[in-house]
Amino acid sequence: MSATGAAAISARGLVVEYRTPTGVLRAVDGVDLTIERGEVYALLGENGAGKTSTVEVLEGHRRRVAGEASVLGHDPAVGGAAGRVLRDRIGIVLQSSGVESELRVAEAVSLYGSVYRSPRSVDDVLELVDLTASASVRVDALSGGQRRRLDMALGIVGRPAVLFLDEPTTGFDPSARRRAWDLVRALCSDGTTVLLTTHYLDEAEHLADRIGVMSRGRIVVEGTPDDIRSRSSHGRVVVRLDGPDIQRVVDAVSGLHDGMEVVGSHHVFSSVNVADLVAALVGAAGRHGITLDDWEISAPSLEDAFIDLMSDEHAGGDHG
Repeated sequence: MSATGAAAISARGLVVEYRTPTGVLRAVDGVDLTIERGEVYALLGENGAGKTSTVEVLEGHRRRVAGEASVLGHDPAVGGAAGRVLRDRIGIVLQSSGVESELRVAEAVSLYGSVYRSPRSVDDVLELVDLTASASVRVDALSGGQRRRLDMALGIVGRPAVLFLDEPTTGFDPSARRRAWDLVRALCSDGTTVLLTTHYLDEAEHLADRIGVMSRGRIVVEGTPDDIRSRSSHGRVVVRLDGPDIQRVVDAVSGLHDGMEVVGSHHVFSSVNVADLVAALVGAAGRHGITLDDWEISAPSLEDAFIDLMSDEHAGGDHG
């Protein structure tokens, strides 16, 4: 068992390789990772970055070539009684599940819960994932969003101390996504540790205490959402321009932004120097009799920072 205060999840020098027709592909290249108890950690990266392979090692579903891994003080690669102890304390929500289609929702939750020593009650789980009204519905009759909520139900039925979430809200409408986020936060407030992979950057921004960004098998940057955002200098200025010579104002600030689009009656600028851009817009508008209205000025988003990081990684070539 892990010592009091020890990290919930850790990895040191983690390496995963696959044999291909042309040789050996190193999918994970020396990853170091520490996730504290009760923390939500989001692992981000483009397809092929190594996220899934890393998580599969920590879940005990993928063999590592080198390095160390620990989940709740146990090596996830160990089987037998020690492996059973670990599996009783973790929950996994995969991108797609193999739930038997002929089962009814409540039956599926009961069946999966039966493998744990201290499962939540079926009624409690269904209420947590908003599936109470669908308890008697067959799995093959569920909508995509309901199937995903059932996947979440199966992941939390065992009261996991560590919960692995792989794209958990795919197929959810905005309201269902918010409810899922509330559920994750509630679980964490009770001490559950969450390792999240997602392509929804707003999801990572909303949920994660810390974020790791992977590229080509390595974690290239790690920190809080604010830390990651601060790596991008891009801000956004949205403004409505009214008057006959709008194009002259746009031309006057052409050197102060690196992207512009027109959305309805608004011009949207992306800039590395928002203050100078705003000053130039005001000056040019005054000279040409243009009215500026309905301003929105925002700091760099997590998406801006992620795009910048990936651009830097692609431009940097091989890590060597």
